[in-house]
Amino acid sequence: MSMKNLRKYGGSPFDVAVVHGGPGAPGEMAPVARELASVRGVLEPLQMATTLEGQVRELRVVLEKDGALPVTLIGFSWGAMLGFMLSARYPALVKKLVLIGSATYEDKYAADITVTRLSRLSEEERVEVLSLADNLDTPATGDKSALMARLGELMARADLYDPLPYDNEVLEYQYDTYQRVWGKARELRKHGEFLELGKRIRCPVVAIHGDYDPHPAAGVRDSLAPIIKDFRFILLEKCGHYPWRERAARDRFYNILKSEI
Repeated sequence: MSMKNLRKYGGSPFDVAVVHGGPGAPGEMAPVARELASVRGVLEPLQMATTLEGQVRELRVVLEKDGALPVTLIGFSWGAMLGFMLSARYPALVKKLVLIGSATYEDKYAADITVTRLSRLSEEERVEVLSLADNLDTPATGDKSALMARLGELMARADLYDPLPYDNEVLEYQYDTYQRVWGKARELRKHGEFLELGKRIRCPVVAIHGDYDPHPAAGVRDSLAPIIKDFRFILLEKCGHYPWRERAARDRFYNILKSEI
């Protein structure tokens, strides 16, 4: 699928940007962008670069070209970590960083995420997840992006507390991008490089996290609070990894987000 790497919502000035997760899941932040466009001009960068450094560079170029700098940068899951890196390296581009359902910043908090997810699935679903994982690890497997899409569907069932009906708006699952980018991100996390980067962040940072998110809240709150001077953590009750899809948390999530931009 051929895609441009940016969508715009609302009108100028575009001083808010939302960054999707994955890596390799462009389009999933569209619902959030549409909602925020009622109060701000919003950029939705679609990461097309296939390396971690390429994604940092691509995001910087998009913001410099199309953003009303400095922007409020809102990152979801992997996108939170990407926004974290950009804010540390290019502080003049970001006036506030919002982390939604962020991945963890230290290895010690990541160990039980898969176990938690599997525990929330049926036996049949667990068998399918393990089979998909095996096939993704097999070099001869054909369309791995299609398998990634199915795995993402199953993981969403484990990640959500009480979901509202929703459409999956991911434009294209990109398995090769996921492998390259997340593989490098894991390496950086293992060696403590995210925490070192965090010490360079100068803008306010707000983390919004669901209490049902399999990514443990401590992996964001306890890791970042000691190293970021202006840091706030907001825990949403009855909320999983995707706050905008949650029946009990959606309205509070959007109220908080609009108040932060």
